[in-house]
Formats: sequence, C-alpha cells, structure tokens
Amino acid sequence: MGFSLYIAKRYLFTKTSNNAINIVTIIASFGVIVGSLALFIILSGFSGLRTFSYSLLDSSDPDIKITSVKGKSFIITDDVQQILNRNQSIAASSKVIEERVFLEYNDKSEIAYIKGVEDNYPKITQIDSVLSQGIWLDTTYINTAVIGRTIAIKLSLGVRSFGEQLQILVPKPGTGFINPTNAFYKTEVQIVGLYTGTEEFESKFVFVTLSQAKDLLNFKENQITGLELKLIDSENSDDIATELQEKLGNDYKVQTKEQLNEVFYKVINTENFVSYLIFTLIVIIALFNVIGTIIMMIIDKKDNLKTLFSLGASVKEIKRIFVLQGFLLTFFGMIIGLILGIILVFVQKKYELFMITENLAYPVEFKFTNLFIVIATITILGFIAAKIASSRISKEFIER
Repeated sequence: MGFSLYIAKRYLFTKTSNNAINIVTIIASFGVIVGSLALFIILSGFSGLRTFSYSLLDSSDPDIKITSVKGKSFIITDDVQQILNRNQSIAASSKVIEERVFLEYNDKSEIAYIKGVEDNYPKITQIDSVLSQGIWLDTTYINTAVIGRTIAIKLSLGVRSFGEQLQILVPKPGTGFINPTNAFYKTEVQIVGLYTGTEEFESKFVFVTLSQAKDLLNFKENQITGLELKLIDSENSDDIATELQEKLGNDYKVQTKEQLNEVFYKVINTENFVSYLIFTLIVIIALFNVIGTIIMMIIDKKDNLKTLFSLGASVKEIKRIFVLQGFLLTFFGMIIGLILGIILVFVQKKYELFMITENLAYPVEFKFTNLFIVIATITILGFIAAKIASSRISKEFIER
C-alpha cells in the first residue's frame, strides 16, 4: 500500500509533459469541488427549510392531540383527567372545541372553523408568538376572537376596528323540517388579534374562549372535541402517544404532531430525498471526468508501468496506484468543496444574502449529518470511478 500510495501522490501532484492531461485533471477536480459544494448546499438548504416548516407547525399543532373515535365530541371524565395528571411527561394540557362554521362580515362570507381554547392554550402551542397584529384572547373582555391573516383578507376585516362585529353561525342539529329564519346558532365577536402561519392554518381557525364556543354550540359542561397536550420532551412523543393510547383505550384516538400532519411531513422528506438523488446524479456525471483523467494517465504512463512491472510490481499493485490516485483526486476536491459550502452556509445564516421575501431570508442549517452524507457519497462514488478506470490495466496491456 505504501509503494502504491507514494506513486499515486507523485502522479497526482506532479505535472506531466502532456498539457492535455493537466487540463483534464484540473477540470475533473473542479467538477468534484462544484458537485460536493452543490450537494452540501442543497442538503443544508433543505435542512433549514424543514426546520423552518416544522417551526410553523409548533404554532398550529400540539405535541399530542386526543379526540374521540365515535362522533365529533365526547365527555371528559375524571378517569381520563387522572390518566393525564399522572403522566409525568406532560407539561400542560388544554381542552378544545372545534366546529365548522360560517363567517359573515358586511356583505362577505367565508367557511372556517371555530376553535374554543382555555386560558393556558399559548403554553400548548406557540400561537401567541405568530400574532402579527393585536393581542391574544383577553378574558377581561367578552366575545373576542383571534383570526388568521387569510380569513381577514378574504372578509376585508380589520383588527380592533370596533366597527361592525364578525358574525359566527353554526347550523342547528336535528332532522325534519328546518325553519330557514332560525336555522343557525349565532354569536358576534370583536377581532382583537391576527395570526400568521402556513396558508392552510391562516385560513382555517377563528380562536375564541372555550366558554364562548361551548355557549355557541350548546355543549354540556364537560363536553369537548379534543384534548391538546404539550410534552416536556417532544422527542418522545411517539412513545408517550402509544402509552396514552393503551391507557385510554379504543374509544379515543391519540395522534402526534407528525400524524396530524402526515402528508406535510411526507412531502418535505420526499423533496429532500429527491433533491439528494438529483444532485448525486450530477456528482456521478462529474466523476466521469475523473474516469477519463485516470484512463488518460494510464495511457500516458504506460512506459513507466512497464518499468515498474519489470522491477517486480504486480498488476494488482499497479492497479492500486490509479485507484488511489482517483480516490485522492475526489477526496481533495470534496474537502475543498465542503470547506466552501460550510463557509457559504454560515455566511447566509449571519448576513442573509439570499432572501425568499423582503423580510424572510432563505433558511439554511449546518448539520453534521449532511456533512457525513456528502463525505460518504463522494468517497464511495469516487472509489467506484477509480476502480472502473483502473480495470483497464492488465498484464497484456502493460507488456504490449
């Protein structure tokens, strides 16, 4: 190995008399550098985008949500409450009431969901951190609400305008003849806050107090549609959800944040994997230059190879020379590309050179996982490329 490595380094770092080979070697090195740089930047970009997207879910969804399997609502019993109270992994819990409603403001209407929440709801999610205007629900006032930015735009609704109030209408349950003049439960609310988030979240909820939602829907004292939980350590949400499901039984559905947003998580992870495959393909194409460089070097050094063979070097050792040369070429190109990529990632994080909007920089995140993925990918592909190129060498080729 020492003999082969010494010759490989000499061939790699010493200029040959053939300028064409020198130029092709530089082009191959540049291709590896750019490929490594691009792969690391893309993975870091998707890591940042995934973290940013998940942070949006922190304001819209709890770590765990408990709902009823049968029907929209259920009566929370002392047994259920005790199961939650005894679980040391739960930091906070909040009763919620959700129902599809009609919204009317002046001559405009919209369909959304009313969501009644308890006073401690900002501890469950970070909803108060995404308020762009106004304040969160103030219990010192009655009939107040917080709505999404998209709903406000569709209804041309201002925040704390103290003009005409927003009407919330829910169809009355029942069968048979419906009196069209008295077909809805109604309430009027004053908008005190405006929240932002994902497009779906912004256009979905009108937040009110739990008592307001209960009065609107004529719910019983302990009747709710769900329980939302905040965990001390959200990393253990799957295990805690499984434990709660076993204790609560089959009458309840226990879902984690990932299960509540299953499609969203799948799309993000699939995009990341597809991007990795695309840029790996680009790296593979760039490594064809490495194969070409090694083959040209083998042809150029044919007389030297014959001398080495005559001095006792085996065909296997001679092949190893060019395998190591190709490996070193890709390795040093990869190191340079990664150094440039790491610098660019930290520059973007600090100076926000690339922007998505005027106020939002493209999110990037440095992760050692991405670093290891690039190193493993380039190293393996570079070794394969060098093996392919060196396979041309045989005893007949050397002696011919």
